[in-house]
Amino acid sequence: MAPSTRWQAPIHHLSYRALLVVPVLLAIATVVMLFVHSDVNAALLWSQCHSHAALPQLSRIPALGTPLCYLVSFFHVALDSLRSVAIMSVVLAFVGGLLTVTTVEAARVCNAPHVLVAYPTGPWLVFNLLGGAVVWELVITPAFIHSTQALFAARKRRQDSNEGHDPAPQAEDQSSHLPDTEVIAIPVSVAIGYFVPSILMLVFNSPATIGIWLLFPVYVSLIRQAVRKVVTAVKRADPTLIHLESNRRSLAIVYALPVLLSIAAHVFIIWNLTQPDDRKKMTKSTLTFIEIDIQFILWTVLYWMLVEVGWRVPLATAVSSFVVGPGAGTCLGWVYREKLIHDRPDNHNGTEEPESGVDEPTGRPADEETPLLQS
Repeated sequence: MAPSTRWQAPIHHLSYRALLVVPVLLAIATVVMLFVHSDVNAALLWSQCHSHAALPQLSRIPALGTPLCYLVSFFHVALDSLRSVAIMSVVLAFVGGLLTVTTVEAARVCNAPHVLVAYPTGPWLVFNLLGGAVVWELVITPAFIHSTQALFAARKRRQDSNEGHDPAPQAEDQSSHLPDTEVIAIPVSVAIGYFVPSILMLVFNSPATIGIWLLFPVYVSLIRQAVRKVVTAVKRADPTLIHLESNRRSLAIVYALPVLLSIAAHVFIIWNLTQPDDRKKMTKSTLTFIEIDIQFILWTVLYWMLVEVGWRVPLATAVSSFVVGPGAGTCLGWVYREKLIHDRPDNHNGTEEPESGVDEPTGRPADEETPLLQS
């Protein structure tokens, strides 16, 4: 009896254009939902900024004054209650998890040729200042799917080139590796460049703290570059490549803060839901926009995982997000995703092994000593 195989991830048998159909539909749905839930309150905020009645020092800046005033005023109103602070803490923890994940991916060797992945500051700025979920659906997710498809294609070519040759130990595939300096640079840059401004915004809810927070992608990028240089100078040696997910200590260092803060935000919102809702109508209106945006980003991330590695990772991410918050759930799901991608390059990462546990090319039981790439 032929060994049974399980479902193959869509990235291996669908074209890039076909894979983009769902993100485009999600983007359309996002715009429709935001339009349906729009009301006069959002227009009033814009009108106040345009007339310089709100934040006159900011709104009077030529060209950029009105939109900047609107963004600051929007978040100021959205944070104007304890319930809204609890909701925003979950939102910000989720964004922090996504920021950590995309920064890790930016550091990987395999993503160096892909500009939007390797240099995420621009897309993140557009996301935060202008596009929201639509940027994730039409820019960031397509860029990552394209880079992963290119990675799998390169591995397939290497595998095909080895067919017909005498069996020999294969060199370790370092395409998913990243410089060891990033183990310090990533968590420090995300902590100082993103989480510190986010906490200050939640605690003080002032125009100054909100304005500072809006530019967090720039801070993260600059701090990451500076820390890399400092670590290299202290080590007095060039960076070496490591596979992050194979090193438990490094993995914990990179993901500990976003996971812990996500758990803390999750506990906070659960407690707050037992308290009376203290939100005013304007606050509810602005929060509705943010909640819709974040929900569609989460759906897009789950689809992204489904496309690359099959259904198990998005399911694990959804379950863990329910238990420990979407920020921690995303980080844990991403570690699981990378484990599948790194550990099973010969299995196309979306097909499962034969249920009998037999190595198909050799007929011998598959174990830890079985080469990943068979000749």
